[in-house]
Amino acid sequence: MDEFRRTYLRLCKEAGVEPQESVLSQLQEMRGAAGGSRLDLAGHSLSADTCGVLGRVLQKDTLFTEAVFSDCMLSEEGAKLLLSGLCSNTTIKVLDLKGNNIRGTGAEAVGKMLARNKTLRRLTLEWNALGVWDEAFSFFCEGLASNTCLAQLDLRNNQINHQGAAELALALKRNSTLQELDLRWNNIGLLGGRAVLEALQKNRTIVQLEMAGNNIPNDTLKALEQAMVHNLDRHSTLRESRNRTLVLSKEIQSLKEEKGRQVGNRKRAACYHVDLLLLCLCRSTSIRVGQLQEALNERKSAVNALTAKLQMTEAALALSEQKVHSLGKLVSQAHEEKTELLDHQAREMKKEHEESVMREGKLLREVNSLTEQNLHLKNKLEDAERRCKAQQDQIFELKKELTNATAELKLRLSQAEERLDMEKKRSKQTLDDMDNLRQKEVEHLNRHLEETERTLQERILKLEGTRIHLEDELNRVKAASVAERAQAEEELGKVRAQVRLEEQQRLSGLEEKLRAARQSRDESQAHCCQQKETIAELQAKNSQQRLEMDGLRRRIEELQQEMIAKEQEKVAEVSRVRVELQEQIGHLQAEKTAQGSLKEKIAALEREMKALTSNHREAVLDKESEIASLLERLRLRDSELQRLREDEAQRASFLQNAVLTYVHGSSLGLYSPKK
Repeated sequence: MDEFRRTYLRLCKEAGVEPQESVLSQLQEMRGAAGGSRLDLAGHSLSADTCGVLGRVLQKDTLFTEAVFSDCMLSEEGAKLLLSGLCSNTTIKVLDLKGNNIRGTGAEAVGKMLARNKTLRRLTLEWNALGVWDEAFSFFCEGLASNTCLAQLDLRNNQINHQGAAELALALKRNSTLQELDLRWNNIGLLGGRAVLEALQKNRTIVQLEMAGNNIPNDTLKALEQAMVHNLDRHSTLRESRNRTLVLSKEIQSLKEEKGRQVGNRKRAACYHVDLLLLCLCRSTSIRVGQLQEALNERKSAVNALTAKLQMTEAALALSEQKVHSLGKLVSQAHEEKTELLDHQAREMKKEHEESVMREGKLLREVNSLTEQNLHLKNKLEDAERRCKAQQDQIFELKKELTNATAELKLRLSQAEERLDMEKKRSKQTLDDMDNLRQKEVEHLNRHLEETERTLQERILKLEGTRIHLEDELNRVKAASVAERAQAEEELGKVRAQVRLEEQQRLSGLEEKLRAARQSRDESQAHCCQQKETIAELQAKNSQQRLEMDGLRRRIEELQQEMIAKEQEKVAEVSRVRVELQEQIGHLQAEKTAQGSLKEKIAALEREMKALTSNHREAVLDKESEIASLLERLRLRDSELQRLREDEAQRASFLQNAVLTYVHGSSLGLYSPKK
């Protein structure tokens, strides 16, 4: 821990980066807790410079076997620098990058790290955004495909869509070490689920797969679970076969050791016999016969032990044959169930086809009846259109009469306009009189403004006189201060300060007075301009409104008197025509509503047809997928049975060869002393 802290501080100093206080405090806490093999920086926001330094530190092997960088608010550049350092690390086996919003270049960096790292066993990437950019996620999948050490991968809440799932499926087909994969709470969907299912048909190492919260249908989820069950069965069978091979290898090794011991014992006995023959030539052959009988008894006991072992292996072979027989029965039962399912599905398909044919016939009949009704309604519409044309002719004649009446009205309007011109001339004379009066008022206002300006100028002159008087007073004060300067310098300082303050106050007061006077003058000028503009606007508006009002009143009175008589004559005719048109329109609307209801019925029938066909297709697809899954299960079981048979045959051949070699060796050992 101290070495890691020292290297971190040294690299920060070399890079010109200030060490982050949160990282140092966490390292100090870990140091106080007696070190450990876990580097925990969860919840500490790491900058890009700090990530670069940590990546350089982690390039070398450390004491840490687990690194936690969850919720560290890593930037894209920071994640890239940190993961580049982990590419060559050979001690960290567990890495947690949860909640860092890794995307784009970060996902590419994770893929490069997986491709280069050879020791990482578990990787947590929950609450990131690896699936947002398809190109970056494809780099990640390439790295996962080439990885040869990762066993557990957590990809929860990474916004992976069906395209990302397809890329991940291609990576899983090439990967041969991953055992646990968590893909919960993404957006994989139906297409992504099928792609993962297809990948699991080739991948035999994944034992645990979590796919909840991905909008995947239940049938694909069940198929994925079945694939997981197949992989578990395969792993269990492989474990059993490995255990059996270990047991058999141990037995064979023990047999070899016993054989070696027996051969060594035989060699020792032969040497002993030779020594006895050289030393004691006078012993009889009866002793040799007894020794040979003892050796034969020992060999017989060894052969009996081997025969017992052979009986045990034969019993194991019989048990395996019984298992194979039971598995064959299961396969035959599965075939029978498959045939029954196929027959049942064929019957259901026939029934559904017959029902669809009946429904189609009914729908065709209804469509024919509806077409006849449509033809009848079209005829009715043609009759109504003819009536409408006749009524339009009548309306055209009425319009002609209206045009004649409008021409007469225009003549009368021209006479009224001549009268209006006369009245306009009179109004102009009145307006000229009003303008003269207003000009007099404006002159009076201008005189008033000039007087105000004069008064303001007089005030300004007075203020300038006061300013000159004040300047004279200041000059006098300065002369007095110069005369008294020789007597008391301290008093002069005080007097100067007081004089300056008084001057500033007087000047500020005079400036304020000047500003107030100027503001009042500007305000009075602006007020006068505004009054002039408003007077001119009001005069123009009054003249226009008076003219318009007089003309409109006269026109309205004349037109009302002339139109009253004609309206009374035409109201009766228009009301009669409206009543007839409303009756015809009511009939047409009733016929339209009937047609609309018929169209809605036709649309509803077409929707039912589409729904039935879509349901039929979905049912057929579901059944085909079930049949394919059943066939795949049967094929897997057949392949597993074949593998088991081959393994058992190999074991039996190994045992036979071992027994034969042992028997052959023992027979050679029996005959060697006689020679």
